[in-house]
Amino acid sequence: MNDVLERLRTESGQSPPYEELLAADPDALAASLTSAGLPLWARELAAYRLGLAGDRRAFEPLVLLLNHRDPPRCAAAAEALAVLGDPRTARAAAALATNTLRTAYALQPVRLLTALRAPESAPVLMATLARLLSPHDPYWRVALACVEGLGALADPRSREVLTRAQSHPRLAVAATAALRALG
Repeated sequence: MNDVLERLRTESGQSPPYEELLAADPDALAASLTSAGLPLWARELAAYRLGLAGDRRAFEPLVLLLNHRDPPRCAAAAEALAVLGDPRTARAAAALATNTLRTAYALQPVRLLTALRAPESAPVLMATLARLLSPHDPYWRVALACVEGLGALADPRSREVLTRAQSHPRLAVAATAALRALG
């Protein structure tokens, strides 16, 4: 949490509005999410704080941030969504993880699905991993997150795709460990 707040403080230029949002109550934070003209750092700060507080008004802005091109924003959104406890979170993360046009930004949605341990987590990770197993696929980090997630979930249905992942040089060690976790 401190890393996120420090990053946002820096982005804000340590401005008074940053301090105001940091001290704002949940209703003021929610109102700021729909205010016109606020910079991205302010919207992220409001959504992040609401998400960590379990306030579901943060759901939509956090999902938008989960799909952002900036990795620290995605990671902060995933952290807040994991705490939020909104039942829509797994479905949203699954949609982002399986969007072939946004594979470059799927790392945090994949990690979020692992953390959520939702019914759709393992099937989505298996499908995403299967799609990324070509030897020259540039998104091996996303594939590695899928392998690690499947190992953590220990779903026996993932055995076949994890066995295939063992032949991928960057995934072999993690895939072997994940298969061991299956028993």
